[in-house]
Amino acid sequence: MTAPQAVLPAVDPAVQPAVLPVTESVRRIAQIPGGAAAVGPFSQAVAANGFVFTAGQIPAISGLDDQPDTFEDQVRQTIINLRSVLEAAGSGLEHVVKVNGYLTDPGQLEAYNRVYSAFFSGAKPARTTVCVSLWGVALEIECVAVVAGATAPDAP
Repeated sequence: MTAPQAVLPAVDPAVQPAVLPVTESVRRIAQIPGGAAAVGPFSQAVAANGFVFTAGQIPAISGLDDQPDTFEDQVRQTIINLRSVLEAAGSGLEHVVKVNGYLTDPGQLEAYNRVYSAFFSGAKPARTTVCVSLWGVALEIECVAVVAGATAPDAP
């Protein structure tokens, strides 16, 4: 038995795709005033075509060596950092549509969910949470949000 094959539509080489130049539609947020400095060469967030894509946020207060003591407080600080990045990009937690959470211990999931639910109430964003190995932190959270004021088309 052979695996099913995907059937893709034919591509007409004469039709040019509608693509906006990156320079006209992208805004990068390199650093958040008053926030911890990024721990690498990356933007804290990129706003593009009505969406905000954040880099992974960690529980750093003023730097990697300045983190809350308890895991629940670390989750809280990470989401506060995430909120600051989103707000700098013209969005906010209420506009988040997808969250990726990275924990270092599966035993942290209950506490993570408890704190997470306090920030994301009502209809929650889509979410993936996985257990990984991280450098010097117990968790990291990244997300995709819409820019405040952007609207989705009505559902059929």
